[in-house]
Amino acid sequence: MSTESPLISILMPVYNAGAYLEDCLHSILKQDATNWELIAINDFSTDHSKEILEAFAQRDTRIRYHDNDAKGIIPALRKAYQDSKGSLITRMDADDLMPTQKLSQLRQLLLAHGPGHLATGLVEYFSAEGLQDGYRRYAQWLNELALEGRHYQEIYRECVIPSPCWMLYRADLDRCGAFQSDQYPEDYDLVFRFYQSGLKPVIVPGVMHLWRDHGLRSSRTMEVYAQQAYFKLKVPYFLELDYKKERHLILWGAGRKGKKVAQLFMEKEVAFDWICDNPAKIGKDIYGQILKDVHFINQVEAPQIVIVVSNPEEQSAIRRQLLKLSMVEGKDYFFFV
Repeated sequence: MSTESPLISILMPVYNAGAYLEDCLHSILKQDATNWELIAINDFSTDHSKEILEAFAQRDTRIRYHDNDAKGIIPALRKAYQDSKGSLITRMDADDLMPTQKLSQLRQLLLAHGPGHLATGLVEYFSAEGLQDGYRRYAQWLNELALEGRHYQEIYRECVIPSPCWMLYRADLDRCGAFQSDQYPEDYDLVFRFYQSGLKPVIVPGVMHLWRDHGLRSSRTMEVYAQQAYFKLKVPYFLELDYKKERHLILWGAGRKGKKVAQLFMEKEVAFDWICDNPAKIGKDIYGQILKDVHFINQVEAPQIVIVVSNPEEQSAIRRQLLKLSMVEGKDYFFFV
């Protein structure tokens, strides 16, 4: 029996990852932790991904693969989880790379803190095609959140725990509903359930995942990862987890994304006032709402503010303004972009 206990189960959906899959698998085989199992699910690939999985499974009994029963990342994760045996669970993407110490360091951190915690670390993007600034900024933001311990404060901006860079106890994952939900984006939905269940993120202050950017990534090509899908996820979770009905709700921002959030509030029959700092829009009727000046905030006692303003400089100015009013991010105001 291995002296490295407990067993780590790595869950990995695979769809047409043949160009990158061998590198990914080699990075797993090079882990300095050895007590792991990889359950890879071939999600109806039309390239040579299945043949690569077969070859690696024959070489190392820790690697198992199955064909998916139904198309999609969620069914693949569900199937992989059902076949897993480890008491510690993590996820991997088939086109990415693991630093050699990833499994051992995440495991060590999780065991040190115990159940009720979520181990994660820093991430780094790389690309043979040249990395886009948006992905570089996203990684920088994720890493700043991690180092400052502010994951849940900014959960309505974007997914705050990278999908292939977490590890937790099986019992805690079950308590969160694991992969039972059919809601996409599945990684963001799961992170909201981590938040809902009170799991506390703890971090390794080093790069624990190498994220490959390329033109065929699911987040670029699948409609379930489009911006509209994110708002349809954010708004219901906000109304369930952080919205206080006894407080006055204000929506700040009347651009395209602000209008989408307004529509979702209306669909949920949630009362709100709508403000913006665009003189051309103030006083206009949009969806039956008269847009007010931002100074309306000063007329309301203890409001909750949902901010849908995309410009980073404007966001910084808004944050400074609200800090002067002693408002706390993640309690009194929430950025949705």
